[in-house]
Amino acid sequence: MVENEKDKIILEWYEKFGEAIFKYIFIMIQDYQQAEDLTNDTFLKAFIHLDTFKRNASEKTWLYRIAHNLTVDMIRKKKPVILLKEAFLFNKDKNPLPEEMLQIREQSLEIYKALSTLKSTYREIIILRKLKEFSIEETAGILGWSEAKVKSTLFRAMKALEKELKKEGELNGKII
Repeated sequence: MVENEKDKIILEWYEKFGEAIFKYIFIMIQDYQQAEDLTNDTFLKAFIHLDTFKRNASEKTWLYRIAHNLTVDMIRKKKPVILLKEAFLFNKDKNPLPEEMLQIREQSLEIYKALSTLKSTYREIIILRKLKEFSIEETAGILGWSEAKVKSTLFRAMKALEKELKKEGELNGKII
């Protein structure tokens, strides 16, 4: 493949998927600068290895797989405490009332807190399937898992999240 052609493909993919990949990485590590660096590294690695892309998965899945691997490698090296912020936005209304905004924010904070207590595989599967809305097949491709493992892990992750949310509700004197 000619360099100009590779440049064009990667730039097109960056415009199409760059922001979403950045958000995915940022949700995982909660470090804006590091997320930017890892996003750039993702597209650099894609550029370098574009000739190996077999197209048996979508380019989106392939890029997320690269981002996943780079992020996991960085986390393993640094082992930071991961807190998820601003990840869940349940409100579909484009113009919510101020009271609704406050309620959404409070609910979101409770969910982030609960997510941050889950083990990393549970947190990641919830992010990919529920936040990023990847299919089971795409998620399996990104994580390098079987589809059955994605399904069973998501089921256990959602149960664990529900348990944590109930615990949070009880601690705050709320009944969930």
